[in-house]
Amino acid sequence: MSPVDGTPRGRRLRDRVPVRLRHHWKPAGALCAGLAVMLYAFGDARVSPYVTSASRVEADTITDDVKGTVGLYDTSVRHSVQLEYKQTDFDKMMKEFKKDGTKDSIPADLTIDGVFLSDVGIRLKGNSTLMSLRGNRGGGPGGGQGGMPGGAEGGMPAGGRGGGMTQYNLSADKPEELPWLIKVDEYVEGRAYQGEREISLRPGSNAQVPLNEALALALIDGTGEPAERYGLTTLKVNNRPSAVRLMVENPDTEYAEAVDGESVVYKARAGGTFDYQGDDPSKYETSFRQLNKVGSQDLEPVMKLTEWVEKSSDKEFAADLDQHVDVDSFAHYVATQNLLMNFDDMAGPGKNYLLGYDLNSKKFSVLGWDYNLTFSGDATAGPDDRMSMGGGRPGGGQGGGPGGGDQPEGMPEGMPDDMPEGFPGAPDGGDGDDAAGARRGGGMMSGHALKERFLELDAFDAVYKEAYQDLYEKFYASGKATKTLDDLAEQATRAGVPAKDVKSAVGTLRTTVTQRTAALAKDPSVSKSEEVTG
Repeated sequence: MSPVDGTPRGRRLRDRVPVRLRHHWKPAGALCAGLAVMLYAFGDARVSPYVTSASRVEADTITDDVKGTVGLYDTSVRHSVQLEYKQTDFDKMMKEFKKDGTKDSIPADLTIDGVFLSDVGIRLKGNSTLMSLRGNRGGGPGGGQGGMPGGAEGGMPAGGRGGGMTQYNLSADKPEELPWLIKVDEYVEGRAYQGEREISLRPGSNAQVPLNEALALALIDGTGEPAERYGLTTLKVNNRPSAVRLMVENPDTEYAEAVDGESVVYKARAGGTFDYQGDDPSKYETSFRQLNKVGSQDLEPVMKLTEWVEKSSDKEFAADLDQHVDVDSFAHYVATQNLLMNFDDMAGPGKNYLLGYDLNSKKFSVLGWDYNLTFSGDATAGPDDRMSMGGGRPGGGQGGGPGGGDQPEGMPEGMPDDMPEGFPGAPDGGDGDDAAGARRGGGMMSGHALKERFLELDAFDAVYKEAYQDLYEKFYASGKATKTLDDLAEQATRAGVPAKDVKSAVGTLRTTVTQRTAALAKDPSVSKSEEVTG
């Protein structure tokens, strides 16, 4: 106490130091002095936070796997999804999205095929697909710029030559038509539904349900390459009318864990790049998201791959690619994108691909996802032609990036006139004819160094053409594509799409498939026979 006024007396400085530290002040002082010297000498040096890639344990496990009455992606049955949420939560979510593009989750109750799950998370999914909801550049609610690629979810192709795409008339007043991501474990940790944490409801409903994406996924399935599972379902939101939607497996931890072998899987981000950005892992987080084995593995393999692809000479690339990449698998991936007329693959604006790194072989494979822009290019394009948004071939004014002719001077056929800034052909669209600049900046025709070099070098012609011929037989010559369309017509009708709309959508795709099959049958590098099956 203070001898004057009785107030508590402040402790002396030495009394505030712990006793143990006072007894051992000399070693502590020496340590502090040493740190000061290091900071002075190396204060401007960068420390890269590497994580040791030793363990193969998956840290995020499912503890509550809800069983269902029918298989989630059983295409032989009719599915139903119902979402119920508070309107105030939805209104707040939409207000924030319109303000700054934020796509936060809100809680909802989910009933799927009769099974009830409380407190799942739902959020809007997509980038360019959702532009109309924000009123961007004349595409206000109902204005429809959903056909825009660039954020992974584009529009449904009109089919045939030309690549015209539907512009979805999205509106907050019709939530049953919005593209949604359902997150089963958002508010209940460790929960899944039949092993799935996330379910994606793709853009397009009723007459515009993207049967082209379902066709692509069905064709890939059974080829040895990973394909997302899918199913057609009705969706009812609160008291709104139901709509028929395409329900697709979303690439997440479980999808990554299902990849053959002991692999860590990285998902490319739409706004990212494949450029080598030095040895700081944080520089790559805007380009790739690690889907599995988080905490036990890191981005170091991706960093090394980008460095090697960027710095290797053509001779080194041709000789040593098989030390970094599973060449046979990659050849099948590249051939698949061409055969399915998909311009929005790893080299497209949405950068729709995954990198799977096998921990045993130490090699990468490339996995595809998001096929809603398939069957939208030139049905007569051959294995050496580059797919692009408006169709066309190299040198024809609409080539697909470096090595694929000039960039388009205007917008491709079927695309909206009111394009957002930042896209080639739009006002202030940037350097659309600068391939390297587009690749660095993630432009609409961005390209991909790994794919481009693989296709440009003669060393890989044989493995690529062999894969192309094999997949042509499986997709088209065998009649699988036309048979699958018959099955999809049944699924769409069962789900509730009016018969006339099913006939129109399937008929358009059938025309494209027929043209594609016939054109490739006449290509001597693809098929020795001109006989067309189906």
